[in-house]
Amino acid sequence: MLSIARLAAADFESYRQGLGSLLLDCVAHGASVGFLADLDIDAANIYFDQVLAGMRDGTHLLWLAHDQGEVLGSVQLVLCQKPNGLNRAEVQKLLVHSNSRRRGIANSLMQCLEGEAAELQRGLLYLDTEAGSDAEAFYQALGYTCIGGLPDYACGPDGQYRANAIYYKTLSRPQP
Repeated sequence: MLSIARLAAADFESYRQGLGSLLLDCVAHGASVGFLADLDIDAANIYFDQVLAGMRDGTHLLWLAHDQGEVLGSVQLVLCQKPNGLNRAEVQKLLVHSNSRRRGIANSLMQCLEGEAAELQRGLLYLDTEAGSDAEAFYQALGYTCIGGLPDYACGPDGQYRANAIYYKTLSRPQP
């Protein structure tokens, strides 16, 4: 049975291998999430060491979708720590395993993320994704607004530079 919950830093190691496999699968299937096609498990573990450090210091939140311990998806929320930006947070690395797509997992992950962001009074969420990707239609369907993008912003896994698209969603306005 599918379960989606925020992962506590203390429980991270139980899911590290699954998270690494998830990241490798998504990059192998063309996800432009900051890595090139030659990503290996050692590099994925270095990345997840950084995520875990952020979870421990409270700047990174990570939600996990799993079924009987098998990691099927994840998403992260990075909380701005600047005094003038405590109302905002960045959505990062929405990942769903290629064998588990089109089952509503990404939508469920984002609902959990947005719900907790609202509870934390992070009323402005933002993200960037590859321009022209399927992710754009997904974020638009969730109510995110595109405000533009930059040409040749980042390499996809194949090493080709592509434009990005920058999105935001207002959950609530900050209180004075």
